Amino acid sequence: MARTDHYNDPNAPKATNIVVAVTAFVQDEHGQLLMIRRTDNDLYSIPGGAQDVGETIGRTVIREVKEETGIDVEPTEIIGVYSDPKHVIAYTDGEVRQQFSICFRAQPTGGELRTSSESSEVHWISRRDLEELNIHPSIRMRIEHGFNEHRDPFFAV
Repeated sequence: MARTDHYNDPNAPKATNIVVAVTAFVQDEHGQLLMIRRTDNDLYSIPGGAQDVGETIGRTVIREVKEETGIDVEPTEIIGVYSDPKHVIAYTDGEVRQQFSICFRAQPTGGELRTSSESSEVHWISRRDLEELNIHPSIRMRIEHGFNEHRDPFFAV
């Protein structure tokens, strides 16, 4: 199912629901960031996705990173909660979600890089190479917050 992210777009469709989701800021021992290229919108992103019923939010982080990248992780802290109503995500089935995502810092614990049905590319990317990638502004914000390790979790008022 394809998706279109609308951010600060006065012509964006109105949200029909909110779904709890996560993203994960994962760095290797060299400080490189785990990034995917999404298959639903062709943008680069940190891994993440929606929480399943019956699952804790921590297990969602572990599952989503493994599904999309092949990497095993342990979530360690919350970077921020992203719920901007000016960011909506429209899916081809007609669903329109208001963004609601909790971004976690997570440590890699094993696994091997691999793609999935949700990721056409999976890479460890240096911070300096991130500027060259087509990344949605809401994900860039999470990445910037993730690199700033000594701050309180972000949330909008």
